[in-house]
Amino acid sequence: MLARECAVALEFNGVSHAVMLATPLDLEDFALGFALSEGIIDRAGQCYGIDIHEGVDGWTARIEIAAACFARLKQSRRNLTGRTGCGLCGVESLAHVVRALPDLRDARNARDPVDSASVSRALSELGQHQAIGAATGATHAAAWADATGDIRIVREDVGRHNALDKLIGAGLRAEPTGWKDGFLIVTSRASMEMVQKAAMAGFTILIALSAPTDLAVRLAEQHGICLVGFATPGHWTVYSHPQRLVHPAARSTAQTTPEG
Repeated sequence: MLARECAVALEFNGVSHAVMLATPLDLEDFALGFALSEGIIDRAGQCYGIDIHEGVDGWTARIEIAAACFARLKQSRRNLTGRTGCGLCGVESLAHVVRALPDLRDARNARDPVDSASVSRALSELGQHQAIGAATGATHAAAWADATGDIRIVREDVGRHNALDKLIGAGLRAEPTGWKDGFLIVTSRASMEMVQKAAMAGFTILIALSAPTDLAVRLAEQHGICLVGFATPGHWTVYSHPQRLVHPAARSTAQTTPEG
């Protein structure tokens, strides 16, 4: 079996915004999660409707959002027009790449640390929830586990960002108020974009099966996110805000140098 990979166009209020390569499943979740994690909307209630259409060349997600959000989106698109410089996504400097993120250092779901046994439980059970990955070996997964380690929602996609956006959208649709209590697990590395998306969704713990990047660690430290890498049941490396986890044996580091 092969994982499906198709073009998915995202339109907001009738205006094309982006085309992504994604697995054409859970596209309503994908559209809602993308809108929130990219700062297009601030909460699920600002998304009024999502229609998914399959065409000859791929899929289109038509998303209707609040007028104020659409006006902000149009302004941000105008700000990108004509920029030159580093060439990263059309922005001119790092200051435009790292957008404003919520400060989660005092977030409600950060006050009670998560027990290491809960993390180990979720990591041990994650593979059982990856049906597409098991069949194809070609997809990433993103999971939400509650504070006891019970995996509540999993989404898969050929793209790691897409999998996390699908998960965020699914969580917003299923439990719009209570689903931030717990932690996220991603089967990929933890890049800066993954930390940004976790922060925009309000999560204070992001656990990756692979490594983080240095910018991801800096952002996590600044915004109150416990960032964990190289995670396996019973063993991981904590890179920021280790007080979020109760695990005396876990290796903690504030550096990303070889000596650290």
